[in-house]
Amino acid sequence: MKSRLCCIALSILSAGAAGAEPAMLVTPAHTAGIIHEDDIPLTLSADLLARDLKAVTGKAATLSTDLHRCTKICVVIARYDSALARSVADDAGLDLRALAGQWERYERVLLRSRRDPETSYLLIAGSDRRGTIWGVVDLTREIGVSAWEWWADVAPRHADRVAVAADRIVSRTPSVQYRGIFLNDEDWGLQPWAAKTFEPDVGDIGPKTYSRIFELMWRLKANTLWPAMHDSTRPFYQIRGNAEAARDHAIVMGTSHAEPMMRNNVREWDDDVRGPFNFFTNRTRMIEYWNQRAQEVRDFENIYTIGLRGKHDSGMQGADTAEAARDATAQAIAIQRDLLAKAQRKPADRIPQVLTLYKEVLDTYRAGLDVPKDVTLIWPEDNYGYINQLSGPADRRAGGSGVYYHISYWGRPHDYLWLATTHPALLREQMDRAYRMDARRIWIVNVGDIKPGEYLTQYFLDLAFDDRLFATAPIEHLTAWAGRQFGPRDGRRIASIMMDYYDLAFERRPEFMGGGQTEPTSPNTVSPYVRTGGDEAWQRLDRYADLTRRAEEVARSLPGDRRDAYFQLVLYPVRASASLNERILKLDLATTYAKAGRAPLNVAIRSDGDPAARAADVPRAAMNALVGQARAAHARLVGDTATYNALNAGKWKGIMNMAPRGLPVFDEPAWPSWSWTARPGCGLDLSALTFVEGQAADRSFAIYSAGSRAHWTFTPPAGFTASAREGDLDEANGYQMRIRLSYAGAKAPSPGTVECGGRKLPVEPVLAARDGRFPPEVNRIISMPAVRARSSQWETVPGLGSRGAALRARLDVRSSESATGEPLVYDFRTNASGDARLRVVAIPVHPLTSSTRLRLGVSIDGGPMRTLDFETFGRSEEWKRNVLSNTAIRELVLPELPSGSHRVSVHALDPGFIIDRLDVLLDGAPDFYGASLLP
Repeated sequence: MKSRLCCIALSILSAGAAGAEPAMLVTPAHTAGIIHEDDIPLTLSADLLARDLKAVTGKAATLSTDLHRCTKICVVIARYDSALARSVADDAGLDLRALAGQWERYERVLLRSRRDPETSYLLIAGSDRRGTIWGVVDLTREIGVSAWEWWADVAPRHADRVAVAADRIVSRTPSVQYRGIFLNDEDWGLQPWAAKTFEPDVGDIGPKTYSRIFELMWRLKANTLWPAMHDSTRPFYQIRGNAEAARDHAIVMGTSHAEPMMRNNVREWDDDVRGPFNFFTNRTRMIEYWNQRAQEVRDFENIYTIGLRGKHDSGMQGADTAEAARDATAQAIAIQRDLLAKAQRKPADRIPQVLTLYKEVLDTYRAGLDVPKDVTLIWPEDNYGYINQLSGPADRRAGGSGVYYHISYWGRPHDYLWLATTHPALLREQMDRAYRMDARRIWIVNVGDIKPGEYLTQYFLDLAFDDRLFATAPIEHLTAWAGRQFGPRDGRRIASIMMDYYDLAFERRPEFMGGGQTEPTSPNTVSPYVRTGGDEAWQRLDRYADLTRRAEEVARSLPGDRRDAYFQLVLYPVRASASLNERILKLDLATTYAKAGRAPLNVAIRSDGDPAARAADVPRAAMNALVGQARAAHARLVGDTATYNALNAGKWKGIMNMAPRGLPVFDEPAWPSWSWTARPGCGLDLSALTFVEGQAADRSFAIYSAGSRAHWTFTPPAGFTASAREGDLDEANGYQMRIRLSYAGAKAPSPGTVECGGRKLPVEPVLAARDGRFPPEVNRIISMPAVRARSSQWETVPGLGSRGAALRARLDVRSSESATGEPLVYDFRTNASGDARLRVVAIPVHPLTSSTRLRLGVSIDGGPMRTLDFETFGRSEEWKRNVLSNTAIRELVLPELPSGSHRVSVHALDPGFIIDRLDVLLDGAPDFYGASLLP
C-alpha cells in the first residue's frame, strides 16, 4: 500500500486561513468516506465517526484502509508517523514532525489532491492512538453529537448537510496526563442493570458493558479506568473479553486505592485457599498472588497501584502501629516494583505506578514512608469533596502527583450514592487548587454508577483535559453544556435550574435530610430546618417547589426527542430531591407542631373568638394535610423512579434505585394522623415577612382557618406581587394556604389586606432599612458576605457558598503567626448596645499542604488579633458536622457591644482558606441552619 500511496500528489487546502470554505462531509448528493489506519483502536474510532454521521444524516459512510477508495472527500484517521498519514502529509508538503514524542495531541487539516483537484482529505493525524481518537471525538462534537448520545439518550439532531471548519487545528497536550473514572458502589445500579438488562448472557459487567463505558470515556476524552470491584461484581480480569476491550479502546487500566498490583482482593483472595491477607504472617502467598497478575497483564497498558492495605477498603492487617505499617509498606513496595520490572523486562522507574494516600495510608506516609521518586502520589479528598492535602516542597517528585475525588460515596457519616449533588463550584475550586499545586499526573473521579452523575463527570474530565476552563465560572460551563444537550434556546434556563438544584443540595444533600448517620446506622432525627419554628423549612420547601415548577415547564416545552434525556439529566434529580425534602420536612413540621401543642404557624390566631381555645384545633387540621402531602411526595418519588427505569422501552431497567443501601432516610415512614374539631375564623402567619429596603426577594406567609371552610381574597401591599390572590381553605389543603410574596424594591409599601372569615386582616411586611455603607439588620442578624470586601491576599471563588461566591486566601500566601498583608475589612452598625456574637462561616477545606495550617486572624474595632483555627482531625464529630452542612464555623463572643459603627478585620494566616460570610448575631437572634432567611 505504501508504494501506491506515495504517488498521490496533494496540496494544503487550508492552513488556518480565516474564512476558509468549510469541508462538506455530507450533502444530498455525497457522503464522505472514512479512511483509517489498520489498527484496532483507530478502526473503532472510524466506526464511531461513521455511526455518528449516520445518526445525524441517515447516510452511511464507507470505511476503508485504502486511500484509493476515496472519492470527492474523505476523512483520514491515522497516527502522524503511520504509512497512511506520511503518504498524505509528505505529498502535500505538510510537516507533522512536531507531533513526535507528544502526548495525546493531533493536527487536523483539509488537504486537496493536486492530481485530482476534485478530491479532498480531512486529515486527522495524532501523535499517538489517543491523540488521533481525540481528533475524531472533536469532529463528532462539531457535527452535533453529544458525549451522552447513548448513556443519556441525547439523540443527535437530523441534518441533510454536514459541514465542518476547514481551518487547520493543532490541539494542545491534555492538561492532566491520566484522566479517568472509578466505577464504584455499583451494587444498586450499574451491576444489576448490566447483569439483568444489558448483558444478561454474562450476568455481570462484561465486555459489552465495558465497551460502552470505554466509548463514553472516549467521548469525554478520558484515558484511565479503575473498574468496578465490589463483592456484587465479578472481578474485571475474571471475565473473558474485559481486558481485551480495554486494549482495543486504548484505555489505560488501573485499580483503586484498595487494590495493589491490579488485584481485586474482595473476590480474588480466598482466605480458605490462600490463608490470611496478612503481609507479616503470609508474605510468600501474597507475593505469589501479586506476581501472577503482574505476568498476566504485562502486555496491556496499565498504571499500577502499589502499596499495602487490608483485604478490602480497610487498614493493613497485622500492623499495630503506624511505624509497623510504614515499614511493611516500604517492603511491599520494593517487592512489587521488582515483580513489575521482571514481568515487563524493564526498570521499575519506567513503569507507571501510583500510591493513593487514602485514609490510614496518609498516616503511614506521614510517619516517614520513603516512596520511590518515580511513583506518583495520589492525594484523595475526604470523601465529601475536600482534598486532605496536596504536595508541599518535601513531597515533590519526578512521578508527580494527582487527585482521587468523589462525586458518589458510601460511608460515614452518611452515604450519598443516590443523586449526584456535589456543587460544580466546589469541584472547580478543589481541582483548581490541585492543578495550581502541580497535581497534574493523574485525576480519577469516583462516579459510582455513572448515572445520574453525568454532568459532574463531564465537568471533572473537561477541567482535567483543558485547564483554561478554570478561568470561567461554573455557570458558564454548565450553560454551554446544557446548550449542547438541549439546544441554545433552552440551555440557559436549564443551567439556571441545575445550578439552583446544586445550591440547595450544597446547603444539605437530599440523602442527609433524614438527620441520621451510618457506620453505625442511626435512626432519622428531626430536621434542623424546623428548630426555629418552621420558617426555614417552609422557605426550603418553597424553593424546591419553584425549582420543580420551572423544571416541569421546560419539560413540557421540549421536543419529543429530548424528553427522555431531560428526565435523566435534569427532571428526575430535581423532582426526586424536591420529593424527598417535602416528605421529610412536612412530616417533621407536622410532628413538631403536635409536640408544641400550639398554633402550627407560631403566632396567635387573629380572628374572632378565643385564640387559646382554638390553638389545639388548628394544628390538627393542618398537620393531617401535611402528612397527606408528605405521603404524596413519597408516592411521586416511587413513581418517578419507576418511570426512570422504564425509559426508552426499558433500556435503563434496573439502573436507578431510590434507596441504595436501604438507609433510614429512604424508608417510607409511619403516617400519623390527628382528630380535630372545626371552628370558625381565619388567621395569618406573617413571621417570615421581613425584607430589606430596595433588595428584591421572595418570602411566604400563610392564611389558615381553625378547620372550617373559608374563602379568602388578598390585596398585596404596594410594590409586591403575590403567587395567588384568591382561594379556599378546605380539607384538601389542610385549611391552610401559603402565599409567596415577591418584593420588587419599593421603599414605603402600603399594607396589604386578606379578607377571610368575614374579617379584614392586615398584611404588613417588615422592611429593614438599607444603608449602602452598612449591611442591614434582619431578625437580629447582620450578615456580611465574604465578597463584600476585597484584598490582594484573597481571590474570588465563583459560585461557591451561601451567597453565590466566596473568598479564598491565595495559594501563595505564606503561613504566618501574625497579621501580615492587606486584611479584609467589614463595617457594620448596631442600633443598640448589648451582647453579640461574631460567627465566621467558612467552607470546610483542609490545610493546603502538610506544612500549612487552616487559620484565620480576626480583630474587632482595631483590637488585638484573635486566631481562629479551623483544622479538623480524622473523622471527628466536628468534621462530620462540617461535611454534612458544607460549613465550618467559629464564633467570637462580643459582650456588651456598644451601639454604633464597628469594623471587623480578617487576616489570611494560611493559604487556601475559604470564607463564606460573617454573621453578627445580636442578643435574641434565631439559630438558623442555613442562610435563606438572612439579609
